[in-house]
Amino acid sequence: MAGKALMVQGTASHVGKSVLVSAFCRIFRQDGYSVAPFKAQNMSNNSYVTADGLEIGRAQAVQAEAAGVEARVEMNPVLLKPEADHISQVVVMGKPLLTAKARDYFGLKPQLWEAVHTSLDSLREDFDIVVIEGAGSPAEINLKKNEIVNMRVALYANAPVLLCGDIDRGGVFAALVGTLELLEPEERAIVKGMIINKFRGDPSLLTDGITWLEDRTGIPVAGLIHHYRDIHIPEEDSVALDDAPIATHQSVLDVAVLQLPHIANFDDFDPISRHPGVELRYVDSPAQLGRPDLVIIPGTKTTIPDLAWMNERGLTQAVKDLHAGGAAVIGICGGYQMLGTKVSDPEHIESSITELDGLGLLNLTTIFEGSKETHRIKGRVSEATGLLAGAAGMPVTGYEIHMGRTIGEGFSPPFLIQDRADVPVSGDGDLEGAIDASGSVMGTYIHGLFLNPELRGAMLAELARRKGVSLPDVTTENNLDREYDKLADWIRSSIDMDLIYQMSGLSRKYNAARP
Repeated sequence: MAGKALMVQGTASHVGKSVLVSAFCRIFRQDGYSVAPFKAQNMSNNSYVTADGLEIGRAQAVQAEAAGVEARVEMNPVLLKPEADHISQVVVMGKPLLTAKARDYFGLKPQLWEAVHTSLDSLREDFDIVVIEGAGSPAEINLKKNEIVNMRVALYANAPVLLCGDIDRGGVFAALVGTLELLEPEERAIVKGMIINKFRGDPSLLTDGITWLEDRTGIPVAGLIHHYRDIHIPEEDSVALDDAPIATHQSVLDVAVLQLPHIANFDDFDPISRHPGVELRYVDSPAQLGRPDLVIIPGTKTTIPDLAWMNERGLTQAVKDLHAGGAAVIGICGGYQMLGTKVSDPEHIESSITELDGLGLLNLTTIFEGSKETHRIKGRVSEATGLLAGAAGMPVTGYEIHMGRTIGEGFSPPFLIQDRADVPVSGDGDLEGAIDASGSVMGTYIHGLFLNPELRGAMLAELARRKGVSLPDVTTENNLDREYDKLADWIRSSIDMDLIYQMSGLSRKYNAARP
């Protein structure tokens, strides 16, 4: 018998759909059900690698973690990775299919719908309930004819829909009512509840508005969710960087991350932002850059165009000047490629630019050719010098997602990859990355590097030692599992869970440890 389905849609992007799906995944898990997340089509440069080397949206990996299950490609069968305006790489069932313009993409919809509904069917066979996330808004009139991610999915799965609006940005009543008015009758009929998200203030002041909304639409408000600040769940969209919180702790180290136009996997740096004594900032100009202790050049979907953007902004020279003045520089994935002397794309895999000089901080070159590398990895620190001086032999886990082959000389590989989940390694392992003789410039293809607490602590401690300061003691390590529990408790306190269970068709299992 197929598992149940519950869908969260929104009045717009960034209203909280991804976080709500994570919360419901954790709640159903706590209540004794097997649960999986699903998003038919995701548009994001934040991606993740499954154990079998397939690429999905990072948000679905986070949701799977909240559900307590292994991420699998069926949870996000179609992933669009923007490369430029109106152009995206189309990843289907974890592998790149092609790069397409938006207009050309519509012609792929029959093929993509096959991947969508077979993936959803597979998950429903294996789990008690699948919590489905929509994308953007279901009321985008210009897109509805070809959409495969919102109401088409809900109708196919006969899934009740929770419609979520963001009151923090204003106009939530108009957004909810307007969305419902633009739906077809059969679509509107499956919207069984509404959620008002990111509320601040006294809820009694909203009582009249909620009563009016329910009377106007005939649909109950399932929850009024207050804005939170002390729950840390990785964000899906880079728009979240514009709302990054200001550090509330006293900082002795300053870390600046370049906010590239096509920044990828920016959640790599979340653990740094929460490390006591460290301020992490996202910057996009030399004036914002200031004089940090560490500059991080993050991953990007388009290395050469983003490098050209850095040149135009004056960031390339600014980073080189900071390094000359003693700042450390770390490049992750595309940022690693930029640290070299040259980046070449002779086949124009990523852009129309054939070749561009890099920062020249490492003696290496990158050539874009061949297929995309997507692997989970396990290894250890093999070169305990410079930034890694206190990290000898420390374990490293993470994942690789990159195009291009990087070669060079005059540096030491800092990591030894001993296990790639989906392909064998050679001999005792594969050497990876580069760290220069000074130990202050390091590049690696490993995403998730700073999620390794022991390694992160050692690198930050070394930066503090160089600066002559001390970091506060870390008494508790950030634990995502604990954050998911906090999120679940927060949502339970704001949502009518009896209504959610009634909508989903599951019987309510009262967990003695939970409300």
